[in-house]
Amino acid sequence: MNKPDAINRLSKLISQLSQYAYEYYVLDKTTVSDAVYDGLIQEVKKIEEEYPDLISPESPTQRVGAGPADDFQKVPHSTRMLSLNDVFSREEVEAWVLRMEKLIPGSKHEYSAEIKMDGLACSLIYQDGVLIRAITRGDGFVGEDVTTNVRTIKSVPLKLRHNDESSSASKFLSGRTEIRGEIIMLKKDFEKLNAARELNGLPVFANPRNLAAGTIRQLDPRLVAERPLQFRAYDLIRDDASEVPTYVFAYETIRRLGIIVTPENDMFSNIQDVMDFVEKWDKKRHALSFNTDGLVIKINDRKLYAELGVVGKNPRAAVAYKYAAEEATTIVRDIVISIGRTGAATPVAVFDPVVVAGTTVQHASLHNADEIARKDIRVGDTVVIYKAGDIIPQVQSVIESLRPKNSKRFNMEDELATQFPGLQFERPEDEVVYRIKGDAGNILLKKALEHFASRGALDIESLGEKNVEALIDAQLVYDLADIYRLKKEDVLTVDRFAEISASKLVSAIAEKRNPPMAKFVYALGIRHVGTQTAIDLAHAFKSLDTLGTATYKQLMSVDGIGEIVADSILMWFEDDDNQKLLAKFRNLSVWPEDDSAINGKLTNKSFVVTGTLESMSRDQAADKIRALGGTFQSSVGKGTTYLVMGTNAGKSKAEKARKVGTEVIDEPELIKILET
Repeated sequence: MNKPDAINRLSKLISQLSQYAYEYYVLDKTTVSDAVYDGLIQEVKKIEEEYPDLISPESPTQRVGAGPADDFQKVPHSTRMLSLNDVFSREEVEAWVLRMEKLIPGSKHEYSAEIKMDGLACSLIYQDGVLIRAITRGDGFVGEDVTTNVRTIKSVPLKLRHNDESSSASKFLSGRTEIRGEIIMLKKDFEKLNAARELNGLPVFANPRNLAAGTIRQLDPRLVAERPLQFRAYDLIRDDASEVPTYVFAYETIRRLGIIVTPENDMFSNIQDVMDFVEKWDKKRHALSFNTDGLVIKINDRKLYAELGVVGKNPRAAVAYKYAAEEATTIVRDIVISIGRTGAATPVAVFDPVVVAGTTVQHASLHNADEIARKDIRVGDTVVIYKAGDIIPQVQSVIESLRPKNSKRFNMEDELATQFPGLQFERPEDEVVYRIKGDAGNILLKKALEHFASRGALDIESLGEKNVEALIDAQLVYDLADIYRLKKEDVLTVDRFAEISASKLVSAIAEKRNPPMAKFVYALGIRHVGTQTAIDLAHAFKSLDTLGTATYKQLMSVDGIGEIVADSILMWFEDDDNQKLLAKFRNLSVWPEDDSAINGKLTNKSFVVTGTLESMSRDQAADKIRALGGTFQSSVGKGTTYLVMGTNAGKSKAEKARKVGTEVIDEPELIKILET
């Protein structure tokens, strides 16, 4: 991104994030999820990292949060309530540890880790054991006095528990004791409250976090008392910091004082154990009684924690590990139309790669023209992406304020004419889907089956163009897999077949139940996947199951696979009809053999054939070369080992071969190489 574009984009992002922050922190209204907000923040950080001179005081990266509401008294915090740097992987956690070790070399680190509760940060102030004030985080320096409302929360003791004098917690009943934590609403209470509102015809609340935050900032404490809020503590502060030596000590003391600490916390002596804890709760977090988006990892030793200090608004000694977001933001770069095997046209958004629910996605189905019009999705738009059921990426909404000025509405009919100039489409009455005019399903199926059975693909004898047409017209075949269900008596019902020809066809099909993986991948007819690409994919992924679950990044790592081919492969395997087809193949015991990445005498040698060969076809030559580990190419390049000159060969390839140092041979020399 050049600097003028960066300035423009940054200005829009800051303006939009400022609006979101105002709505959330000041008005107690939420229009986007945390994942969306975090996604835009990450984009701001990337631009500011590339152009540090564009960082301004108004940037959301330069402050902790919005100011307190005017309806509550403003109260300064005794010590600043800081936010934490986010990390998203083991590598980032290890980098954080390395930075600390460089600052304080030789120090032994113990780590405290706890589930990060999704609620409203709040500080409870006790004087001689009695609650005197409750303050929200506000902007980190100054919060809002919400004491009257917090007093209604039954899990907040108005007076700390009295312990016997021998207890280590007894001294915290004297002087000033500050306990920080989160005000939350448990999921079961939230669901019960929403069910009651729905029964009474009232609008339901969006999520527990927003409801907890909005409730605490109600001016009428009687309304607050009606809602089942909870307080969960995570920190203990005293004027004499040495009285709280570790976070483990803080948790135990808070419990003894009668305040709930989330039980999902522990202390570890190494990062491996910390990451095991992270992975454990990644799998179990949805079963928790409250919502969470990650964990907090911090140095257990409070003295060491303080020595490491603060950078900007973040302490060096703690990070927030965020689990994979189920929502994210990205930019739509194109809208392409995919034609299914029934002739249905489906628009697909192609966007900048983005991680959603732990996987990188680069496209999402837009379903149909009406859906695009309803959401007004355009090329260049910044959109919110989510995963339906953690599997299928979807476009949730458009952030219109970030839309380019020159954007145009998507016109389905214009795009169909542009992308498929040789076809005509219609939208049947009472349907939302455009389809190819005429007998599209049969036309497409006939072409697909011809390709599937062709010599370069599965090479099924007796299944040429005429027989394919006859079987489909006789309604014996409805998809590619159906040919493996054919029986001799079925085929005999078709006029073109007699006893011998029917037996021959059924036998030829049966022989190709477990073809080589490369042949099968090519036979599927995935757009942009030719013979050599199918071979490259087979060598790289070994099995069809592995290829079918490959990520965009993994596909792009294969030599010869570019963005267009990677997109096409991903879209093919994510299509519902194609998944059903693969399941049908498997149920019929039709599945390609795993590729063993042949290492033969021609490994690392490549061949190009030009002209006509007399002893074999070009396809047969290609198969023999590949069987010995060689590569068959369509054109001469710097890496080509041999150019095979057949009869009637042109001169251009020979001239290029000599220029790049490729050895030129004839057919007898090729046969000698193959047979030696």
